[in-house]
Amino acid sequence: MSDYARHEHHDFAGAVEQALTDAPLQAALVRLTQTLLTANRRGYAALDDSDKLRDHAKRLKEHTLAHLDQYLEQLESSVERAGGIVHWAATASEARQIILDIAQNADCRHAVKSKSMTSEEVHLNPALEAAGIEVTETDFGEYIIQLAGERPSHLVAPAVHHTRESITRVLSKHVGQPLPDDARSLALTGRRLLREKFSRADLGITGANFAVAETGTIVLVTNEGNGRLTTACPRVHVAIMGIEKVIPRLVDLPVFLKLLARAATGQTLSIYTTLITGPRREGERDGPEEFHLVLLDNGRSKILATPFRESLQ
Repeated sequence: MSDYARHEHHDFAGAVEQALTDAPLQAALVRLTQTLLTANRRGYAALDDSDKLRDHAKRLKEHTLAHLDQYLEQLESSVERAGGIVHWAATASEARQIILDIAQNADCRHAVKSKSMTSEEVHLNPALEAAGIEVTETDFGEYIIQLAGERPSHLVAPAVHHTRESITRVLSKHVGQPLPDDARSLALTGRRLLREKFSRADLGITGANFAVAETGTIVLVTNEGNGRLTTACPRVHVAIMGIEKVIPRLVDLPVFLKLLARAATGQTLSIYTTLITGPRREGERDGPEEFHLVLLDNGRSKILATPFRESLQ
């Protein structure tokens, strides 16, 4: 069993000690932190009244959390009205079983995934793989660490601990031949490998940066375009999200989009912002035949009554 699959009894203290003594990892994290902080400051400096916008976003989230049950019920109704199916998962194990049942009921054998920290939270991949379902991460960084048998080391840059040389070794081993170590060649190799996976995928799995209660729309924010292929190509799309991701109205979305990319990478706006409302409709040429939204609690509702409530904003 690879390190990627070993998770149920993870030795957190041991992993912390190992990470802190990993010199290449620490150097990579320092570089990434400096890069992101510089970009973050530059991004906010270019935004008029950024403090007011952040305060507005905070008030919106506070309001939503204060009425969370109302907005989740509205979201469920809106998704169902658009032709989707909503599933409620109280725990990580329930979420895994729900998604496994969806895949098996639809006879899905090949899954592609857009980057989803919520799917990492519930340890989804090992459960699907144990049932004989091929799972491919399609974010390039996630794909590299999957091939290496590892777990993400950072929320924004999951493969930050890898160098260009180590990525070359991972991809060369996978394709069975030496590859050039320049970034363009590596990207083209990854693109070729992943396009083949997209072409035969019957299950697409994503997270959701936001879900709009008013319309039943989920919002995916990515920089590589893999999110759109993950939702457009397979015949079944499953989105899994924490219950705190809901927002009341579509008009509220730009407030958060203006802040999200700046907070994560310093960009004015991420390259791809995808809004999905239900499955493919009559006359549409792409999109899934089935759309499922899994709403995950996994302890979040307990946090609402504690001083850590703000972490859900």
